[in-house]
Amino acid sequence: MRKFLVILDDSRECLNAMRFAAMRAAHTGGGVEVLSIIAPEEFNHWIGVGEIMREEARERIVVHFEVFAKWMRDRQGVDPELVIREGEAVQEILSQIKDDPEIGVLVLGAATDKKGPGPLVTALTRSAGSLPIPFTIVPGDMSKERLEAIT
Repeated sequence: MRKFLVILDDSRECLNAMRFAAMRAAHTGGGVEVLSIIAPEEFNHWIGVGEIMREEARERIVVHFEVFAKWMRDRQGVDPELVIREGEAVQEILSQIKDDPEIGVLVLGAATDKKGPGPLVTALTRSAGSLPIPFTIVPGDMSKERLEAIT
């Protein structure tokens, strides 16, 4: 089964990327894999404190994921899977794509502010020609109705 890989983070544009991935998966008989990445610099503390912070980050990710997963199951009939990795975001995305051969499309949300589309979109666009799969960039301010129309 072809999977749509979507990144779960705290950005506003993440919501539209999740919607798009779920709708495309539902319409094409695919699946959704949600990847959340914990940056290593979050844990540069004493070992015990770092482990507690790492576990708290994982718990927050699972709670955040469950909100999207419930919507995907209830509204789109898609049961997403969650993958949590630790490291630098772009490298972990590329590693996940390499590790899971069922991933067929990477879906990213683009920010709408004046700073640009966001660090992931910027970094991955630079290396788009060498990515092993296509990726879709979903505008962060696209309406639900428009997303439904194009998926």
